[in-house]
Amino acid sequence: MATTGINVSPEQVEANKCKESIPEPCIVVIFGASGDLTKRKLLPALYHLEQANLLPENFAVVGVARRDLSATFAPDMKDGILKGGGVDEKEEKLGKFIDRVKYFATEFDNDEGFEKLKAYLADLDKQFGTKGNRLFYLAVAPEFFADITHRLGDHGMTGEDGDHWVRVIIEKPFGTDLESAKKLNSEINEVLKEDQIFRIDHYLGKETVQNILVFRFGNGIFEPIWNRNYIDSVQITAAESIGIEGRGPFYEAAGALRDVLQNHVMEVLSFVAMEPPDVFESAPVRIEKLKVWKAISPIPVENTARGQYGPGTVDGQEVKGYRQEDRVNPESQTETFAAMKLEIDNWRWAGVPFYIRAGKRLKTRVTEVVITFKRPPLHIFQGSGAGAEQLEPNVLTLRIQPDDGIKLKFGAKIPGPTTNIAQVNMNFSYADAFGKSSANGYERLLLDAMLGDGTLFAEREGVETTWALMTPILEAWKAQKKNFPNYDAGSWGPKEADELLERDGRAWQA
Repeated sequence: MATTGINVSPEQVEANKCKESIPEPCIVVIFGASGDLTKRKLLPALYHLEQANLLPENFAVVGVARRDLSATFAPDMKDGILKGGGVDEKEEKLGKFIDRVKYFATEFDNDEGFEKLKAYLADLDKQFGTKGNRLFYLAVAPEFFADITHRLGDHGMTGEDGDHWVRVIIEKPFGTDLESAKKLNSEINEVLKEDQIFRIDHYLGKETVQNILVFRFGNGIFEPIWNRNYIDSVQITAAESIGIEGRGPFYEAAGALRDVLQNHVMEVLSFVAMEPPDVFESAPVRIEKLKVWKAISPIPVENTARGQYGPGTVDGQEVKGYRQEDRVNPESQTETFAAMKLEIDNWRWAGVPFYIRAGKRLKTRVTEVVITFKRPPLHIFQGSGAGAEQLEPNVLTLRIQPDDGIKLKFGAKIPGPTTNIAQVNMNFSYADAFGKSSANGYERLLLDAMLGDGTLFAEREGVETTWALMTPILEAWKAQKKNFPNYDAGSWGPKEADELLERDGRAWQA
């Protein structure tokens, strides 16, 4: 199957033209547009939507940043779209799309610049027929979130009426602990209504994350066994083989818990553990996710583990330790690995441990959910032959990245005159089933924001609830000086993470 933007058939393209799927005319305004995210992800994603006929005819993009890039911005974005894959430079749509990509330079604290931006957008409304609808995307450092939002409000760019809408996408990290998250929420809510705010987590744009809900609730055979009666434990791993990629100052202030566990992994956990919503719409889905997070017991610090990588070997290459990375404190106490055991105190999950982990410079890059089922109550094949003495549990693996797919491990009889049992795998691959896609996960999120659908975005209470779980751990870790580094680059993390499971008689799935 050929590679395309979102891999849609001609029939699907026609179906996508239905009124409900296409947003109203609008301008997407990206603050921080000179950054890498805009070129690598946002503009390619918007053009993939254009390829699939999911953008309105009256549409424009405006990049906003402090440097004057007026002459180079559109060509640079075209280059990013082409490098993103699934695009032929000769496509007629590409030229028309780039003609609607504009640029505006201003400092983020310049009131005169914001007033000029307002007038510039009004002129584009007349040129492109975008009717005053705005989607502002704050692809900027967190310290600018509240300031930009307030300036948009001060200059009359956040008000809505029956004729037009305004929405704001805010990148993570949304706060660094519970107190800062509450403060940021309050500051932004002074200007915007909650239904105007779209706190983005790009993990929720991944098809394989969304498929967790389809897998559970769209099939009749899995949901009946998705509970404490049949499931022994759940593991969620978000492992990266890369280091911090030159982002020393950012990572020194963040660490693995803030960067991955509090947001990405907790979102995936909620999809795995939530009750079925009445309908797949924003409010019911958010309610069920929130119930999961609120049901998680306070996490004792002894049920956590943290680590920091030292020098080692990754993919056959010698790599340096975290403390030797550029712009990192040589005595840093920042964790590059975090793991913990969670317990959800509700009827479905009581007694089922959830083990979560995330880290840098691990053995391989993989994000997956591993569901281990309970063993059969009776080993009726004992004494029958090789493999029958040690029946392994059934294991369901939901692979989010890379090699997106689903694997079910179960026992099967080896052909022959005796009852010998072997473990076999039943595999489903997204690439094999649907073809390789160049979509980067932002397509669905940008489209939903333009449609006003907050299902795959975080809301205030959810953000504060997850921070309430994680902040006591951060405080406890801060009070305990750790002997770092405590794991080699290219390993699976510190021994403390293995001990978390060993004391329960379990082990991480390799």
